[in-house]
Amino acid sequence: MAKRKKVLIIYTGGTIGMIKRKRDSSYIPFDFNLIKSEFPELDRLECDVEVEAYDPPLDSSNIGPQIWSKLARTIGDNYKRYDGFVILHGSDTMAYTGSALSFMLEGLAKPVILTGAQLPINEIRTDAKENLVTALQIASHPDTPIKEVGIYFEYKLYRANRTQKVHADVFGAFNSVNFPALVEAGVHLYFRHPTPPDAWENKKFRVFDKLETAVGHLRFYPGLSTETMDSILLHPKLKGVILQSYGAGNLPTDKALIDTIKRSIDQGKLILNITQCMGGSVEMGRYATSSMLLKAGVLPGADMTFEAALSKMMYLFGKFPDTEVARQLLVKNLRGEMRAERAYTD
Repeated sequence: MAKRKKVLIIYTGGTIGMIKRKRDSSYIPFDFNLIKSEFPELDRLECDVEVEAYDPPLDSSNIGPQIWSKLARTIGDNYKRYDGFVILHGSDTMAYTGSALSFMLEGLAKPVILTGAQLPINEIRTDAKENLVTALQIASHPDTPIKEVGIYFEYKLYRANRTQKVHADVFGAFNSVNFPALVEAGVHLYFRHPTPPDAWENKKFRVFDKLETAVGHLRFYPGLSTETMDSILLHPKLKGVILQSYGAGNLPTDKALIDTIKRSIDQGKLILNITQCMGGSVEMGRYATSSMLLKAGVLPGADMTFEAALSKMMYLFGKFPDTEVARQLLVKNLRGEMRAERAYTD
C-alpha cells in the first residue's frame, strides 16, 4: 500500500477563510485551524493535511514582496516534511504571489498550488470547497507530474507565472491566455503539460527571498505626457522599468520619447517591453515603431504577463548585483514564464 502523502495548507487570508455573521450578514474571518469544523470532508481525502494559518489573516491587497518572502521561507522550512503545498490566498494579487514564488523557489520538485474562492466557504453556492479539495488532490496525487507553482480555480490548474485574474465576480476568475492549463479537473484529473525548464536542470532546491523592489512601471496610453514618462524612466531610485506597449510592442514614434529611453538606459536601467494585450507577444522589429526601441536597447519581454515580468525583475535584481547578468536572464525562459523571443524577419 502506497504511503499517504502529506500536504501543508498555508492560509494567508482571503474570501475562502470568511464566514457570514448571522446578525448582520457581514463576512468575518474564522480560525482556519478549525477548518474541519466547517469542512469535515477533508477527513475523507487520501492524504494527511496540516494547516499553518497567518494571524491575523491578510487581505490579498496587503500582500506584496515581504509576504512573498515569508511564504517562500515557510515552504523552504517545511520542504522535507511535506509532499506538496496548498496556499490559500485572496484572488486579487494571487497571480503576483504565484509568479514571484515560481522564481524564488529554485529547483522546485514538488507541487505548490495557490487557490482561493469568490464566495466564503460556508456559503451554499461556494466555490471554496471544490477549489480546496481539488488543489489538495493535485498536490497529493501519487503520480503527479506537477513540480512547479500553479494556480487552481474553477476546474483548471494554470502555471502561476502565466496566469492573470481576468474577472472580479465569476467563479472562473483566472485565465492563462498564452499557455494552456496544466491540469483539467473533470470526472478525472487530466494532467496536460510537463514541468517548466527549471526542473530539467536538476538543481538542488533552495529559497531565494531577497527581492529588489526598485522597479517601475509605465503603461502607455494616447496623450501620455512627456513629464510623466520622464518622471518614471529617469527616476533616480529605479533600477528597471517595465514598459507596457501597444500590440506587438509598439510605442509612439516620438524623438523625445526615444531620447528619454536612451538616457534611462545610459543611467544603467533595464527597460523591458511587454504588451498591454491579454494575449499575444511583443515582437520587437516587426514594425518600425518597435524597431526604434530595439535599437535604443529596450529588452523584448515576449509573451510574459505583467505579474511575471514584475516579479522576475525583482528576483533578478535581488539575486545578481551585476546588471549585465540580469539583462541576459530577463529575456531567457527561466521557469516556463515566456516563450523564446522571435526575431521578425519579413
